[in-house]
Amino acid sequence: MLKHQSRRCESKFLFSMSAMDLHLYGVSKLVSFFFALFILSVSATHVTLPQSPISKSSSSGSSGQINSNSVLVALLDSHYTELAELVEKALLLQTLEEAVGKHNITIFAPRNEALERGLDPEFKRFLLAPGNLKSLQTLLMFHIVPRRIGSDEWPRQSSGPVRHPNLCNDHVYLRSQGSGKRIIDSAEIVRPDDVIRPDGVIHGIERMLIPRSVQEDFNRRRNLRSISAVLPEGAPEVDPRTHRLKKPAAPVPAGAPPVLPIYDALAPGPSLAPAPAPGPGGPHGHFNGMRQVKDFIHTLLHYGGYNEMADILVNLTSLATEMGRLVSEGYVLTVLAPNDEAMAKLTTDQLSEPGAPEQIIYYHIIPEYQTEESMYNAVRRFGKVRYDTLRLPHKVVAQEADGSVKFGQGDGSAYLFDPDIYTDGRISVQGIDGVLFPAEEEEELKTEKKTASVVKVVTKPRRGKLLEVACRMLGAFGQDSRLSTCQ
Repeated sequence: MLKHQSRRCESKFLFSMSAMDLHLYGVSKLVSFFFALFILSVSATHVTLPQSPISKSSSSGSSGQINSNSVLVALLDSHYTELAELVEKALLLQTLEEAVGKHNITIFAPRNEALERGLDPEFKRFLLAPGNLKSLQTLLMFHIVPRRIGSDEWPRQSSGPVRHPNLCNDHVYLRSQGSGKRIIDSAEIVRPDDVIRPDGVIHGIERMLIPRSVQEDFNRRRNLRSISAVLPEGAPEVDPRTHRLKKPAAPVPAGAPPVLPIYDALAPGPSLAPAPAPGPGGPHGHFNGMRQVKDFIHTLLHYGGYNEMADILVNLTSLATEMGRLVSEGYVLTVLAPNDEAMAKLTTDQLSEPGAPEQIIYYHIIPEYQTEESMYNAVRRFGKVRYDTLRLPHKVVAQEADGSVKFGQGDGSAYLFDPDIYTDGRISVQGIDGVLFPAEEEEELKTEKKTASVVKVVTKPRRGKLLEVACRMLGAFGQDSRLSTCQ
């Protein structure tokens, strides 16, 4: 019995051992399977598959990061400061970053002296003009070749010139001379391999290379400007009295005061007819008057408190256009601008009459260039100063009061409240705290009649000779009381 039970226990133990072995065997197999998969994945990551150039360039372009050891960083930090400033002004940094991300580049950098003193000043102004950004970009990219060309890779004299494309879809020619000089187009390499970096090289050249397209654009702009600057001349006139040719008027230099007075240049009425030209030889269109008027109106709006004045100039009247045309013809203006509080006191009747807003503003425009300092010095020195206005024949009176300048007289006076709101040499805007009106002559006569004292003179009626004789005769007889005229 005991032997039989021991055999049963031994068989159960063996069965449990065999089941445990099978379980451990399955676990070990599973672990080895996952380990093999891990080894395969690790080995697969170390295998580099060939990439197409498109995917490589897209990945490099998408990163957009330039190494600190890049040739672009070296250019911006090098002694070619003039070229680096032109690259920044031409907005080419992103374009050059993309070019460096795709391939090595070679930069032919002109010396600072070549850009400062060797370049034509008129051509330099042409390049820096905002409208000629495309020409500036073309000029700079003409100096960059999208491949690495070291001094040891320069073509020999026997091989002749070698053509290389650049970044502006043009090409440059590299050649060598007998004395060992290296030439690119018509410029000599003065500092070969000046800056060497892993992604490019910079060679210093003696002067700037100018592509044909930029030169043609510059010549075209210069010719158009010279043609537009020629004043048209009419046929010669003959003096009918002397039967000789009239002498032409003396030429007026650009920027000189106009020939005609400003009142002759004013239009006959607001928005009715154009004003005449400033006269023979006058600087018509020398100044950009519309831009200056627009600037001072924007200044009024940003300054605050002068919105009503700006609204009258632009919307209610056409005085802004009129002022811009006058400034374009060479005239100078000083505007006494009432603030919004003063303009709010105007009644509807004062603004509803035809031409009333124009006449009010004309009285606030002085055909001179005056600043707060010049007007204050004038009233300090001369007491009362009368300034002409565009509203003929009325003048505005200025005098010193309370350490400031006071315009007008009596209740209709105004003080200089915000001095020098806008001053650009052609237009001066001075803020005042009241609206000015000219003193009418009829009102002055009425006030004088009211203030003058009235004296009544009583005169007796004059008697005739016959009546006097009759009165005497009646008086002799004591009867003169019968006639009232004899009393």
